[in-house]
Amino acid sequence: MEQRKGLVTMKGSPVTLLGHEVKVGDSAPDFTCIDNDLVPVGLKNWAGRVCILSSVPSLDTPVCDLETRRFNSEAQRLGDSVHILTISMDLPFAQKRWCGAAGVTRVKTLSDHRDASFGMGYGVLILELRLLARAVFVVDASGTVRYSELVPEITEEPDYGAVLRAVSAVV
Repeated sequence: MEQRKGLVTMKGSPVTLLGHEVKVGDSAPDFTCIDNDLVPVGLKNWAGRVCILSSVPSLDTPVCDLETRRFNSEAQRLGDSVHILTISMDLPFAQKRWCGAAGVTRVKTLSDHRDASFGMGYGVLILELRLLARAVFVVDASGTVRYSELVPEITEEPDYGAVLRAVSAVV
């Protein structure tokens, strides 16, 4: 199992990431997560579409909440040609409750709690916490990673402008 150290901190403390690093130009790895209706889904469910994959530690934390709400707002402007998936280790029940309370309807939340398939496949599983690091990947309609951002400090937000520019380049 590949371990990567020194790339990410949580409140200044280094954490260890598990899994293979995904780079721009790579074929996006498929994964299996659970949706809010307890149905297994993977990237293959969005084949042929542009996707923003946003991994967060937990929707019930301030920065994850802010980030997911921001992507929900951006989804309105991006339209139906771009699908935004927010993936965390939260249970599907908690994700569904959070989406209802937050009014998030345009972002699809997925739970990686069962197999950590996304976390391992994208190299964002935190060994010490069994949570996902904050990261964003843009996958084009052919399944190629066109943008990859591993946020170095988990308590900080991603570069939304860079994500949106990457999406604009492939839509």
